[in-house]
This record gives sequence, C-alpha cells and structure tokens, in this order.
Amino acid sequence: MTSVSFFARIKCALVLITFMLIPLFPITSTIGLFIVIFRPIWFKKLVEKVYADKNGG
Repeated sequence: MTSVSFFARIKCALVLITFMLIPLFPITSTIGLFIVIFRPIWFKKLVEKVYADKNGG
C-alpha cells in the first residue's frame, strides 16, 4: 500500500467516523446525493488516491 492511498483511506475513515458520531444524517445524505448527481472532480481524485496502489498490478 502506498503512502498516498494509506493517508487517503485514513482521512476517509476519520470523516465517516465523525459523521457516525455526530447526528447529522440529513447533511450526510445531502452530501451523498450531491456526489451521486454531480460527480465532482474532488471525489474522483479521492477515489483515485484510495485505489492508487491497485493500478500498479
């Protein structure tokens, strides 16, 4: 696992844990809906970082 994908995974995990601890479910579902509808470039880059070590074979 490369350090880029490791840190991206840690950041994602921390954000998801924060969303689980804070009862902001309407905000969480709104963010999820935004990602599904608009497919922002920052989300694509985040997914690429998370799976960076998978591309090398």
